[in-house]
Amino acid sequence: MGEEAPKQNGPVETSEINGPADPATAQDDAEQTDGAAGSRLKRRQSIRDAITGIGDLVLLDPLTEEAMLSNLRLRYASDEIYTYIGLVVISINPYKQLKAYSPETIQEYRSRNVYETKPHIYAIADSAYRWLRDKHQNQCIIISGESGSGKTEASKIVMRYVASVCGSEKEVDRVMQMLLQSNPLLEAFGNAKTTRNDNSSRFGKYMEIEFNFKGEPLGGEITNYLLEKSRLVAPGEGERNFHIFYQLLASAAASQMQSLRLQRDINLFHYLKRQAGGGDDSGLNDKASFKEVEQAMVAIGLKKQELRGIFRLLAAILHLGNISFTRLEKVDEDEACLVENRQAVQDVSFLLDGEEGVLEKALTQKTVDTFKEQVTVPLNVEKATYARDALAKAIYGRLFNWLVQRVNSSIKVTSQGKRKSIGVLDIYGFEIFQTNSFEQLCINFCNEKL
Repeated sequence: MGEEAPKQNGPVETSEINGPADPATAQDDAEQTDGAAGSRLKRRQSIRDAITGIGDLVLLDPLTEEAMLSNLRLRYASDEIYTYIGLVVISINPYKQLKAYSPETIQEYRSRNVYETKPHIYAIADSAYRWLRDKHQNQCIIISGESGSGKTEASKIVMRYVASVCGSEKEVDRVMQMLLQSNPLLEAFGNAKTTRNDNSSRFGKYMEIEFNFKGEPLGGEITNYLLEKSRLVAPGEGERNFHIFYQLLASAAASQMQSLRLQRDINLFHYLKRQAGGGDDSGLNDKASFKEVEQAMVAIGLKKQELRGIFRLLAAILHLGNISFTRLEKVDEDEACLVENRQAVQDVSFLLDGEEGVLEKALTQKTVDTFKEQVTVPLNVEKATYARDALAKAIYGRLFNWLVQRVNSSIKVTSQGKRKSIGVLDIYGFEIFQTNSFEQLCINFCNEKL
């Protein structure tokens, strides 16, 4: 007996029973199927656009200012904070935590074309990294916008993405962790609470990450621009001074506070109490932030002696702000002044390892060079106060520059060979105040040029 033919399970295609179908008919059917699928895809896309807005403003029709703002508002209401304009991404600060930065999301954007996925800053970061790795071309990501728009957070998101996709070897992890740890340290010394932003960058930062030919990070370099030193001596109303002062007073150990001759009440320090409503009600966790700063200091390799020097300089600046002056009668037709509270002078001199008399003389007198001799001229109260503030700003500015240099020394590239880089520019935002300083003019002008 012959074997029984196997039973056919499920539907049988017509071509298997009746022979091959007519090629022209098959092609027409395929085109109709593709056309129907394309129509369904377009309808779904149209419905999605109607709900969440169009992902690329180039596709708006008509392309008007009103239509653009309406589309951005629609996307923002759906927690779609990213929108393209071609290869530029607009980011709108949601002022809340979004589930848009998980490891799964990183994998979703890894090695994908910009337009294959929804608009996201990850797509921009991935495109820059792949161009560097595959085409060996240097890249730069410019982050610009109004104060409080989320530029600093965006730069950190870019850094974290690059850290996640560029490899997992021990040396790669070490380099990227050093780069990432520099953020909380520089933010503590260079950021402050303003009326529009709890963590506003008050300096410009260009971070350059250098890679080898395989796309593995070797190190980097940070360049800082235009630190807002005027904030140190005159924070705006309702704003805070730089974060590090509040973090130090809130978190330092009692023994350290005693050695620095500090007390925890910010209202005891002239440079911290001048602003209204910018202290305890700021909503910032200074204690937790100070722990991050200490961890960052250890990570970049700061020694105990260096840490001691940093905190002594910070304390000296706070005590320097407490030095006040009293008016004297005219001396040879020139107004003069004297230091009113000598304890502050003693504290500053102790912390700076200087002499009280030298400091007092430097604050209340100036030396003028003539053709024949040097003439000492007394300062009035206003000019002495200006000299005090100028000294405080000079100390803080040099401390900040030294910190940046110290970070750079820990992340600089030591190996030889060809290198490519990704640069991330985070320039602090443009603002318009009732009274605008020269520094603010420079900031706004720089943003306009960008």
